[in-house]
Amino acid sequence: MRTKLSGINTVKRTLASGDVATYYYHRATGARLDGDPGSPEFMAAIAKALEKARKRDTGTLAGLMREFEETKQWRKLATSTRSEYRRVFKFWEDTYGTCPHAALEDKAFRRDVIKWHDQYSEEKPRESDNRVTILARVLSWAAKDGPLKVNVLDGFERAYQSDRSEMIWLPDHVDAFMAVASPEMQLALVLALHTGQRQGDILKLPWSAYNGTHIVLRQGKARRGKLEGRLIPIKCTSALKATLDGLQKRSPLILTTKTGRAFQKRYFAQLWEETCKQAGITDLHFHDIRGTTVTLLFQAQCNLGEIVSITGHSLKRAQDILDKYLARTSTMADNAIAKFENVLETDFAKRPAKQESSNEAE
Repeated sequence: MRTKLSGINTVKRTLASGDVATYYYHRATGARLDGDPGSPEFMAAIAKALEKARKRDTGTLAGLMREFEETKQWRKLATSTRSEYRRVFKFWEDTYGTCPHAALEDKAFRRDVIKWHDQYSEEKPRESDNRVTILARVLSWAAKDGPLKVNVLDGFERAYQSDRSEMIWLPDHVDAFMAVASPEMQLALVLALHTGQRQGDILKLPWSAYNGTHIVLRQGKARRGKLEGRLIPIKCTSALKATLDGLQKRSPLILTTKTGRAFQKRYFAQLWEETCKQAGITDLHFHDIRGTTVTLLFQAQCNLGEIVSITGHSLKRAQDILDKYLARTSTMADNAIAKFENVLETDFAKRPAKQESSNEAE
C-alpha cells in the first residue's frame, strides 16, 4: 500500500555494498523517521517529531498557528480553505514565527504588520488583505480562547474594496463567450447560469446528482458554522436538460477536461480567463454568474424565498444583489431570459470529446 508522505523528506543513499537505502526525515524538525512508511514504528516517529515541533514553537506565533489547527474553528474550514491558510501561515511563520506572545500583544507588532500591508497592497491589495485577515483570525482566537490578552490587528483597514453585486453577465457577454469557448467552457457556463452554484460545487458535480429532471446537490461551503452546506434541489430548465441529456458520460463527474479528467481549480481558472480574454470580457468573473442567476430568476417573477432556495444565497445577500440590479434594469432587455435560453445552444454537448493525452489536462 502506498502512503502519501506529507511533510516528509525522502533521501536515497547508495551504500558501500551497492544497495540503495531510503531514509525519511520530518521536514519541520529534521528528525530521522525509523521504520517503513505506514508502519506503527514510522507513525510513532512522526508523532514524536510533531510533539518536538510543538514544544519548540511554544510561546511564539508559530506555536499559536499550530494550536489554531487543533481548534473547532479550524475543523469547520473547507479543505481548500485549510490549504490556503497553511500557505499564508508559512509566510507569517517565515516573517514573524519566532515572535513571543508578549511581542504579539504590543502595538509595535501591529505597526510592523500594517506597514507591510500598506507597502504590499499597492501592488497586490487582495493578497495583502488575505494574509493579514488570516493572521488576524488566529490572533482573534488566541485573544478570546487562547493565551493572548488582546488582538492588536482587530479592525485593520482593508486595501481592497469591491462590491460586485452589480456585475451582471448580459446576453451580449454570453453570446461573445459562447462564440469562442471550448465545449468544456461552454458547459461550465450553462451549468453555472442555470443552477446559480459556486465554481467549486460545479467542478465536483457528479452525474448521480442528476435524475433527468432535477439536480440535487449539497453545497460544499458551510454556512452559519455548519460543517456541511445546504442540500439544494434545482429543477432543470429545458436548455440545461437538453444539454445534460446530450452529453457523453465519460466520467463520474459532469464537467471534465477534454480527456475526461476532473478539473483542477487552477487549470479551470486559467481556461476560463483565457476564454474571457478571447471574448473581450475584461470586467466579469465566474462568480458573477451567481448574481446573474439571481437577477434572471427575479425577472422571471420569482420571490426572494424561491430564489435563495435555488442558489443557496442568504436572504440578505440575494436582496443586496437585487438592490444593485434594480438600478440597472433599463440596461437589460425585457426578453433577457428568453434570449439566454436561446443563446445556450446544446450542439456542443453532442460533439465527441477529443481523446488527447495533452499536457493541458490536469
